[in-house]
Amino acid sequence: MGDWFLDGLNRLGLAYWVEITTTEPDCTYFFGPFATQRLAQAHWPGFVDDLMHEEAEGISVAIRRVRPRQLTISRD
Repeated sequence: MGDWFLDGLNRLGLAYWVEITTTEPDCTYFFGPFATQRLAQAHWPGFVDDLMHEEAEGISVAIRRVRPRQLTISRD
């Protein structure tokens, strides 16, 4: 699929994003966009692995159709 297709899905709020929240640091991270839920599910373990190497704690993952305004939201 072309970038134009994914851009269109994202503009319409139909693209999938991996939303990862951590308690330490107190942040929400968005990774994406992905054209399908299956693609997002295939990629989230790598994102979690990166955060674990950065010693993040309290990690939770959700795959959602959203249009994040920011890719990283820090509450610290």
